[in-house]
Amino acid sequence: MPLWTLHGNGRTVEPGAVVAPSERLSWPATIAMGVQHVVAMFGATFLVPTITGFPVSTTLLFSGLGTLLFLLVTKNRLPSYLGSSFAFIAPVTAATASAGMGSALAGIVAVGVLLALVGLVVQFAGLGWVDGLMPPVVAGAIVALIGFNLAPVAWTSFSGAPVTATVTLAAVILFAVLFKGFLGRISIFLGVIVGYVFAAITGELDFTAVGEAAWIGLPEFHLPDFASAGTWSAIAMFLPVVLVLVAENVGHVRGVATMTDSSVNQHTGRALIADGAATTLAGLGGGSGTTTYGENIGVMAATRVYSTAVYWVAGLVAILLAFSPKIGAIFNSIPGGVLGGVTTALYGLIGIIGIKIWVDNRVDFSRPVNQYTAAVALVIGIAQFTMKWDGFELGAIVIGAVAALVIYHLGNLIARARRTGADDGGPIPAVGPLGGDPQD
Repeated sequence: MPLWTLHGNGRTVEPGAVVAPSERLSWPATIAMGVQHVVAMFGATFLVPTITGFPVSTTLLFSGLGTLLFLLVTKNRLPSYLGSSFAFIAPVTAATASAGMGSALAGIVAVGVLLALVGLVVQFAGLGWVDGLMPPVVAGAIVALIGFNLAPVAWTSFSGAPVTATVTLAAVILFAVLFKGFLGRISIFLGVIVGYVFAAITGELDFTAVGEAAWIGLPEFHLPDFASAGTWSAIAMFLPVVLVLVAENVGHVRGVATMTDSSVNQHTGRALIADGAATTLAGLGGGSGTTTYGENIGVMAATRVYSTAVYWVAGLVAILLAFSPKIGAIFNSIPGGVLGGVTTALYGLIGIIGIKIWVDNRVDFSRPVNQYTAAVALVIGIAQFTMKWDGFELGAIVIGAVAALVIYHLGNLIARARRTGADDGGPIPAVGPLGGDPQD
């Protein structure tokens, strides 16, 4: 494992320069930036266990441990923080309701193992087969349906305290459009704070558990349950999450490579293996599944510091915070109305990420195969289709993902054999400038 070399004078980064993964600034500066990365990921990472009912401190612990494991597996060459993945919210919520937390943890373990196996294949065979299996129209449909499938969950929380939820949602949107840079990126976290304060003013908070919690103590651990009858049908709901994690990790690696050195792309397989191992570890102990975090990419882009030393600090700080039950109790005291407001935005944003995949890749929706791939998958996800037989149940995420894959690949096969022109003809030609960049 390479040691870090000091970048310049250790205090500043020259204009146009970056602090490479194998470099570091002075240790005081490195520690400060590590803490900054913890702050950046905190807002999103604590939301997943808060929404799903998992222990916050335990999730934070495995987030820190997962980050250190990621650095080890990638040979200390790929800067990344592993936080809670929003893609797990839908299957965890459904599995916990139908079969209990143990079955949900079994699903997280299954995703981690499968993701690691995908990483092994990518490490030796490359990414071409992933792109062939999951072209943009399919990838976008699966990501979008995962977000939109959660809409009823958001409404349930929202309707319980609509005024608090509306204040929270308005704050999230306002901060997103009001601030630039880092503050804009943590608009969800800031919105939660505003909603929390509003809930305190209106008497919606219960601090009993916070007052009783100790400042220092062990996180709450839970084991996966592979023996219960409902576990294996619950696990099926988690499998499409693997596709999301592949897309997130690949995007993270490519983003870092663009900002630092193209050679970083050769670590894509290791990144998938590492995230798979970290997700498996979290599932075995009661934490939420992990993924690489866009919030932390934003911090790196703003600071131009890509040193992996910063992430070692961030991982260690997260682990230390996990051993404070009082911190976990504070997050668990967030009222349902606040969660309803923030999840209304959050779940919708997950869906929009899928749509963005279509836009970025200029998917041609004049072609029937693409139309039906997206249309059927989204309706299945939003309407929460289910299929049951002999005690086995498939949820909307699984059904929608399978539908997207089958419609796309079988539809293309038939359309091309018949030469009907209904197949996916590739990206539509660009007409004029793309995007919304301001014009001088």
